[in-house]
Amino acid sequence: MSELVSVMIGVYNCEDYLAEAIDSVLAQTYSPIELIVVDDGSTDRTAEVAKGYGSRVRYAFQERGGMGAGRNHAVSLARGGYFAFLDADDRFRPEKIERQMAAFEQEPSAEVVFGHMSEFISPDLDAEAAARLRRPVDVAPWPTPNLMLVTRAAFFRVGLFSTTLRVGIGVDWYAHALEAGIKQVMIPDVVLERRLHTQNNGIRESASRAQYLHVLKASIDRRRGQEAAGDAGEAPPIGA
Repeated sequence: MSELVSVMIGVYNCEDYLAEAIDSVLAQTYSPIELIVVDDGSTDRTAEVAKGYGSRVRYAFQERGGMGAGRNHAVSLARGGYFAFLDADDRFRPEKIERQMAAFEQEPSAEVVFGHMSEFISPDLDAEAAARLRRPVDVAPWPTPNLMLVTRAAFFRVGLFSTTLRVGIGVDWYAHALEAGIKQVMIPDVVLERRLHTQNNGIRESASRAQYLHVLKASIDRRRGQEAAGDAGEAPPIGA
């Protein structure tokens, strides 16, 4: 019997795109999948959209806590042996989970499998709004939570997502994964379609972009601490 995969969507005021994200999960060629949607205090029709799928979607509401808190809430509800995460404005390719599960079979020591992504400008934008966005990336590898399939055990070995950061949450988690020595595999397949629009989290939280530097500095400091601890633990030379 195949392993259950928990796919988790955290959402805040994304009524326009949430249905496409949900549909992309329900269209996966792999099964079994449980889909969990955590509503992070939305004030639009997000709840109505999610609840419209009935028992196919496990919906939960929380007071506004941010992206990290929403993902962590979803994790607390997840029952699967593997975890996947999706932003409410993006889409999985239909074979995403099937191809990543195949990579686990080919590399039994793997703990997390990443893939490639492509970007598109949301077709609902008018020409003026679209012109203000940067040019979409065609195809690129991207080791972030939105592209990964990770074993439950490995996820908890790395730890939950930051609830203090407003941007760089995925970068922070991946830095912790590297420090934990998680065995990772990158497949060449495009598994995610990332939507560019005027309300992407990086744009919405532009005032918090300095947190990216905080994330990088914190990771460097932790690595230096690990190296210092390792040096301190080395045996002294013979005859010293």
